[in-house]
Amino acid sequence: MEWKTCSFCEGTIEPGCGKKYVKKDGSVMHFCSSKCEKNFKLGRVGRKLKWTNTFKRINRGQ
Repeated sequence: MEWKTCSFCEGTIEPGCGKKYVKKDGSVMHFCSSKCEKNFKLGRVGRKLKWTNTFKRINRGQ
């Protein structure tokens, strides 16, 4: 088993946890929590939310 990375917040997902979402075009999204899944479905971008690892990684030096 391998650890996955959340497609929204870039958090780690343990084997057997999280959800997999397949879009109509066939691309696969992995979510670590329902919070990430709901924010993705609402059309929000993880880069703009302060609690995501993506935001923290991009704005590290500021």
